[in-house]
Amino acid sequence: MTVIKPTHSLKRRWRLGIVAQMMLLVGTLLIVMQWVQGAYLSARQGEIISEQIGLRALGVARTVAVIPELIAAFDSDNPSAIIQPIAERIRLETGAEYVVVGNHESVRYAHPLPERLGLTMVGGDNDRALIDGESYVSEATGSLGEAIRGKAPVFSPEGDIIGIVSVGFMMEDVAVDVGRYLQFSWQMIGAIALLGLGMAFLIARHFKRVILGMEPEEIARLVKEKEAILQSIHEGIVAVNEQGKVTLINQAARRMLSLNDSHDVLNQPVTHLIPDSRLSDVMTTGTQEFDQEAWVGDQPVVVNRVPILSPHGLAGAVATFRSQTEIMELSRALHEASADVDTLRVQAHEFSNRLYTISGLLQLGQHEQALALIEQESQIAQDQVAFLLAHLSDPIVSGMLLGKMMRAEQRGIQLTMSDDCSLHLPLSPNGQQALMTIVSNLLDNAFDAVCERQQNRMQVQLFFTDLGEQLVIEVEDNGYGIEPEISHHVLEEGFSTKPGRHRGIGLAQVSRLCERLGGAVSFEDSEMGGACVVASVNKSAVALAMEISE
Repeated sequence: MTVIKPTHSLKRRWRLGIVAQMMLLVGTLLIVMQWVQGAYLSARQGEIISEQIGLRALGVARTVAVIPELIAAFDSDNPSAIIQPIAERIRLETGAEYVVVGNHESVRYAHPLPERLGLTMVGGDNDRALIDGESYVSEATGSLGEAIRGKAPVFSPEGDIIGIVSVGFMMEDVAVDVGRYLQFSWQMIGAIALLGLGMAFLIARHFKRVILGMEPEEIARLVKEKEAILQSIHEGIVAVNEQGKVTLINQAARRMLSLNDSHDVLNQPVTHLIPDSRLSDVMTTGTQEFDQEAWVGDQPVVVNRVPILSPHGLAGAVATFRSQTEIMELSRALHEASADVDTLRVQAHEFSNRLYTISGLLQLGQHEQALALIEQESQIAQDQVAFLLAHLSDPIVSGMLLGKMMRAEQRGIQLTMSDDCSLHLPLSPNGQQALMTIVSNLLDNAFDAVCERQQNRMQVQLFFTDLGEQLVIEVEDNGYGIEPEISHHVLEEGFSTKPGRHRGIGLAQVSRLCERLGGAVSFEDSEMGGACVVASVNKSAVALAMEISE
């Protein structure tokens, strides 16, 4: 049996949390800083204490060297008898380890150990006092061990150097004194380090509460997930801060605004991207706006605007927008799909009736009339397909027009196309989409116009040609037409004579699309009694690249 070792789960199990990490990092930093600072201060304090002890030894030596009785004793027959008691009394009073007095040849006249009187002083550091007459502090190893010693020369009344005084404090005793002084300092440093660890724990706990109890890895994962969601969502998203500058924009918004990835818009005023964003109004009023119609770039959109709230007030606003064209296309597609189902149901019923008729003719032995009826039905469909194949080279546009013919037939509308129609220009994918949008919107408006009049004979005529530099599309009907007083409002976004929401989009979209493709939209009176809409686009804007280059 194969045993799988859960290495990743063990790694996650033993991973330190944010509180432990912050305590470890902050505590380590604090302890290292305190240790370095303490080591420096301890060394400096040790030097100061050593200097103070040396200066103390030097002060005692200078004091002993100027005692008149001691100076006069150098001329007596037995100097040690006078100098030894003086030196011992001073040693006991000052707490020095020793007070040694020697003549100009370093022979001892006073020493803590009487048996060493008359012997030469040890250490080799008397020359500066006996030769140069200096008073100084030195560290040397004498007969009693290593010590800090203060040296001072003894001068005769005539000013001659007649001896030397050496006052010493043992280095071991100095080290004990330094350690006693430094013990409190290290205790304070330890207390500060413990206090720092406690504060680091409190800061880490507070920080974790602020980040909702999550670990850094979880935050990083959530940030990546949020970024992936924002960039993959189909709706455009733009967020701004309280100054109205862009802080976030996703790929869908960049596509709608025709911005490439190299175009940096962060920290730029949102009015540079969307002049009529109304995000500043949302931040001023603090109110939410939902399902508002607007234009972003060249596209009609439905916008939601929401303020961003923080504990300190408004921190910005975010706008989400989705293409109204896509909504309308989806609505139209659903409507057309529903209509197609009805059409198929009606056609199925009609074909069923025809099949029963043909079956009856066959049973009656009227074979020729049955064949004539079959040929009559197939001829109508074949004529429509043959007409489209002869006048249009693009199969996608032909398929769209064939569907419109079926729709017109279902609604009782006579849709005709002139024999002069011609569209043999190879279309690019964008050109196909543009042409389908233009023709579909114009035909749908014409269908609605003739159905609104509710007359016995509803007629719509379509004409298109690619002769010349412009591709021209003309749709006319026998509806009510366009009233002169509203003719200059027809192409405005949101204007419509029909009731209901999401109206006034189709013609405005066609107008913007034609302008972007180097054309225009105009209106005329139709010879059929209704309206005639003429749309034109530049052929080079919708043709294939190879066709343009040719």
